[in-house]
Amino acid sequence: MSQISEKELSALNDLLTEEELLIKKFKMLAEHTEDQEISAKFTEISNQHQGHFNALYAQLG
Repeated sequence: MSQISEKELSALNDLLTEEELLIKKFKMLAEHTEDQEISAKFTEISNQHQGHFNALYAQLG
């Protein structure tokens, strides 16, 4: 596997930070809404961002 440049590593770090924030935001929204349908959608969105985070993190390995 080719080595990641400093610029790519910085961009990857920024993306990981953004995805982590989105995961936390949608989890919080899911926990604070009383509508089960909306809560389920927020949880689904949080899980999608977790998948993005995991895919990005795998690029570091």
